[in-house]
Amino acid sequence: MDKYIEVKINDLIDQHNISLRELSRLTDIRHAALSELANRKRQNINFGHIIRIAEAFDISDIREIIDLKDKE
Repeated sequence: MDKYIEVKINDLIDQHNISLRELSRLTDIRHAALSELANRKRQNINFGHIIRIAEAFDISDIREIIDLKDKE
């Protein structure tokens, strides 16, 4: 079975009731980069971005941001 990494940006912005553009402003990450992460369009994940997202949402457990899933 193949696996993929899910970046839970859409879940996080819904939970915190902010837009992707607002998250971009808070994290100083380009809106396009966040959108690509949220929509599984990126092949590489910048750990600096994950850290900035964690700081923006006060997250200490990386599993709240990324998850390893089975492809269906």
